[in-house]
Amino acid sequence: MNWFVVLGFSLSLTLFGLRSVFALSFDIKSGDLKCIHDEIDKDEIVVGNYAITDGPTSKVSIEVKDSKGHTFFQKSDATSGKFTFSSEVEDSFDVCFRCLGASGVVDTREVFIDIKQGDEAKNIDAIAQAKDLKPVEVELKKIEYFTDSIVRDFVAMHKRADAMRDINASTHSRVLYFSMFSILCLIALAVWQVLYLRSYFKSKKLIE
Repeated sequence: MNWFVVLGFSLSLTLFGLRSVFALSFDIKSGDLKCIHDEIDKDEIVVGNYAITDGPTSKVSIEVKDSKGHTFFQKSDATSGKFTFSSEVEDSFDVCFRCLGASGVVDTREVFIDIKQGDEAKNIDAIAQAKDLKPVEVELKKIEYFTDSIVRDFVAMHKRADAMRDINASTHSRVLYFSMFSILCLIALAVWQVLYLRSYFKSKKLIE
């Protein structure tokens, strides 16, 4: 087997699937509210790990909710932990951190968060241990998961393209009908003006 091909293919799949996993850190001060926004597909799993540095006077709360305000996870005075959720429909979600401190005291905390979605959220190493897979088989299993994820992404993109095409076709038809209606209205207005002027001129005996 050409391992360079496998390595290159695995790297390309990893780069393609970057949207499904991200990790970042940021500072948050007393009184601040900072949120992370992302999209979630139907029946997709989201796993998040977070850690917050200690602060002398402030407390940081975390809340995870969807676009409709439904709360998936919530914790006050959070320091570190993990949350997991999935959505029954295609939607978006927000992970919000709020820092509350004593009045007049500015305290800065650092937040670390790692969010994985879809196949990235699956614990492949645990699956490998349960099935007693070899390292090569584990890599192939990862490639399989990434491939399935790419196929689902392409299907979702195709559905979105079809929806946009339907919207464009509907909009084009509406514009066409509106244009035809406008032309008919202008013709009717022109005919009415001619008849009105003819009647007016006759009343003034300007024409017979």
